[in-house]
Amino acid sequence: MNLMSRVAILAISAVPMYAQAQQSGMVKLKADAQNVVKIIRGDKLKTQIYCEILDLRDQIDDEHGSSKAKELSQKVDKLVEKLGPEYVALVSGLKDIDPSSQEEIDSILEPLDDLCGD
Repeated sequence: MNLMSRVAILAISAVPMYAQAQQSGMVKLKADAQNVVKIIRGDKLKTQIYCEILDLRDQIDDEHGSSKAKELSQKVDKLVEKLGPEYVALVSGLKDIDPSSQEEIDSILEPLDDLCGD
């Protein structure tokens, strides 16, 4: 068996394992999101902090690219830490998922957004 054949076999056999790892990662991420919702909803202070983060992110979008946006981003970073390690881990995990999966997580987090009003 030549080298190219071996590489092809390894690549073909790795695809199902990669897909399975992604699925289990997504299952964990969904569970983490549900846990974060439970934690934040159960703590009035954390709910206020979460809503403040949403407000600051809207302001960042309005100030896109300015020095004010950088200042607001720093405030968000400090507030995120106050929401706890579970929220920090969730946000970190969201950086690695594809956009279609992001919608699923957003739907889990939606009840938190509803708590903030408009």
